[in-house]
Order: sequence, then structure tokens, then C-alpha cells
Amino acid sequence: MVIKVLDGYGLNPGDLSWREFESMGSVTVYDRTSPEQIAERAADADVLLTNKTPLTAAMLRSLPRLRYVGVLATGYNVVDVAAAREEGIVVTNIPAYGTASVAQTVFAHLLAIAQRVEHYTDENRRGRWSRSADFCYWDFPLVELAGKRMGIVGFGNTGSAAARIAAAFGMEVWAFTSKSAESLPAGVRKAELDELFRSCDVVSLHCPLTESTRGMVDAARLAMMKPTSILINTGRGPLVVERDLADALNAGTIFAAGLDVLCSEPPESDNPLLSARNCFITPHIAWATREARERLMRIAADNLRSYVEGRTVNNVAV
Repeated sequence: MVIKVLDGYGLNPGDLSWREFESMGSVTVYDRTSPEQIAERAADADVLLTNKTPLTAAMLRSLPRLRYVGVLATGYNVVDVAAAREEGIVVTNIPAYGTASVAQTVFAHLLAIAQRVEHYTDENRRGRWSRSADFCYWDFPLVELAGKRMGIVGFGNTGSAAARIAAAFGMEVWAFTSKSAESLPAGVRKAELDELFRSCDVVSLHCPLTESTRGMVDAARLAMMKPTSILINTGRGPLVVERDLADALNAGTIFAAGLDVLCSEPPESDNPLLSARNCFITPHIAWATREARERLMRIAADNLRSYVEGRTVNNVAV
């Protein structure tokens, strides 16, 4: 079995092993593959593994040997699943591997905004505290999370995990979810979306990207929020209209935003959020702890092994 990894560097820059895949066939790992290189590299593949390298309908139909695509992520929009189904190609994904890491990143952003630890560390390395006339100083409002209301949009694995952390901080948790109010954990209140944006001090996005959620955080919804409120997005970049968020931050419509995802990754240098006031951006790393990547690699290998043994799991092309 010929296995080709089209963009292995993102998952494994060298600190993990492809050994489990090598036990199932001949493995070739490419760090990155441009769209122009896909056809040549995939021509003899029985199995393709991809994270962000797109596999279009035309590409899938041009690869007669291909029988399996393993997406090295939860989201599988990089593969034309309908075309794969027509061609009899199995497509699997990796569900729920990064729940703890993504929820942790929500609060890394929230605490960065609330406390500005890195800012003060940098200032003190430059000697500012040593020169201070007072025993302390602060440059930004310091925010206590206890007692604040956190709104979670989407109450799946990561939303639920974020809710548990919020509760541990003493926050009140509201959730916009299709789940019934009776099925939510004790202390979590079900809310309508606009009510959540109007009432919550922190709004954290955890819903999937669909046609109904694309651009859901726009100028109108941002205008509903409190001027002291904080938006966190570790979900999908296109949930947010970036120009509208930049304008809201610069105008003081909301206080701050913590983002791990953007509409285009990597972003264009003129993306308005890169220079927006109180906008904290990390380069899509919520998923990338070593623990989460090891889990992803293990599940990806288990997915392929199950397919080889005739008991396909996590198949999204059904």
C-alpha cells in the first residue's frame, strides 16, 4: 500500500514519528505540497493524508488508484466529500483530539487580556519596576473573571470543556446550543444567540462553520455587545467578519478580542485585525500541543488500520 502525506510538517515538524503508518505500507512524507504538485505526488497513491492541502473533485477523479483519504484534522472541508463518495473513496477525519488544548487556549487568551502578564514581564525586563516610584503600577484595566458571564456559542466537546473551566473561575455560563436546556450541565443556562451577545461579558465561539454561521459575528452583532466585553474565537476564522471586528475594537464598541483563527491563514499583511486595538492573535496553535498532536497521529493511524481491516471508522464520505 502506497501512502503519501501531502503536508506533514504542520502535524509533525520532527518531534513525532510516522512509524505506525510505516507498518502498513510504503510512506512518503512531504512537508508541504502546492496545488501544482498534488497530481504528480499523488499519482501512485492508494492512501493520501492531508491537513490543509485541498483535494478537489477534479483531482480526486484523476487519481484512479486512490481509495482512502485521511484528513489530519477535525474539519474536512479541504476534501470534496461528495466527489469522494461518488468515486468510492473513503474519507476519514480526527474528531475530538484537541478538546483540552483548545479549551486551554480560550483561557490563555482570556487571561492575556485580563492580566497582560507578558506586557508587564517585558516592561520589568527593561527595568521599569526597578525605576518605579511606587510598589506597583499598571497600564491597562485588570479584569477579575469571577462573577463575569461567559457565553459559549456551540456546546460540543470544546464548548463543554470551556464551560467547565469557566465555572472553575467562578463565571456564570450561558450557552447557545441546539441541545435542550434539560440536557445541559447544572449551572449552564441555555440562551438565544442575540440574548447571549447582549448579556455576556465574554463570548467564546465553538460552533462549526456552516452557511448559517459564516459571518455570524458582524457589525450588527458586535454592536449588541457591552463596551467592556471580550470576544474569543478558537473555532473557525470565517465565523467573524474581520473588518467589522477591527472597526468595533478600534471604536471601543467592545473591549478586546482573542483570536487563534482568521479567515485566511496565513493572513495577508494588511489584515485589519493585525493592527486593531486590543486584538490578541495567535497563529492557529490551539490544537498544536504535543499531547494533542500525538493523539491526532494515533487516531489517524487507527483510522487507516481499521480501514485496512475492513471496519472503517470516522468515515465522513458516507
